[in-house]
Amino acid sequence: GKELPNTEIHLLTNGRTFAWYEVAERLGSLGLKQLMLGIPIYSDYYQMHDYIVQAENAFYQTILGVQNLNRYGQRIEIRVVLHKQTVPRLKKLAEYLYRNMPYVEHITFMGLEYIGYTPHNINELWIDPYDYQEELAEAVEYLEKKGMLVSIYNTPLCLLPERVWGHARKSISDWKNEFMDECKSCSKIDDCGGFFKWNLKKPSEHIKAILN
Repeated sequence: GKELPNTEIHLLTNGRTFAWYEVAERLGSLGLKQLMLGIPIYSDYYQMHDYIVQAENAFYQTILGVQNLNRYGQRIEIRVVLHKQTVPRLKKLAEYLYRNMPYVEHITFMGLEYIGYTPHNINELWIDPYDYQEELAEAVEYLEKKGMLVSIYNTPLCLLPERVWGHARKSISDWKNEFMDECKSCSKIDDCGGFFKWNLKKPSEHIKAILN
């Protein structure tokens, strides 16, 4: 902090520890304006969030943690991972986030990574991004109209409706990033985020070069 005071720091956390307001207050008292906490919320429905993270009361602890962090001025990003369990209530989750957390700095919708525990639970998690593109677009457009900063990560442009391309970010670091052979003739390859290398083991069946 002393040597690089202007460096942005992004820290991923489930946020649950901050349900104890003393912890949130202690972090807030440090005045780390360059620190952004990325906190996942998987559903507006507590039982679904708890099921996904496999922890009882996780939803309520996370929501209380976010509220406490805001109370003490901490910068917050909410992360929504896109998979079979989260997609059905995506618009309702977007509405919940706006109603209850309009103060968060950023909301990101994250394409699923084929890594870690995901391959072992692929039947419960995998849904082709092509098949949820409308649900995703509706959630993004809702938040945009409400004045929220919203982004889409880890999702190629050809799997998104063109009207939300402006929210898609090139979020994958160079050393993790690759493209498919189909992408070589795509006119949007320079604007597209491509794929995680490990996601090429389980890519969408609808990757298609954009030729105009």
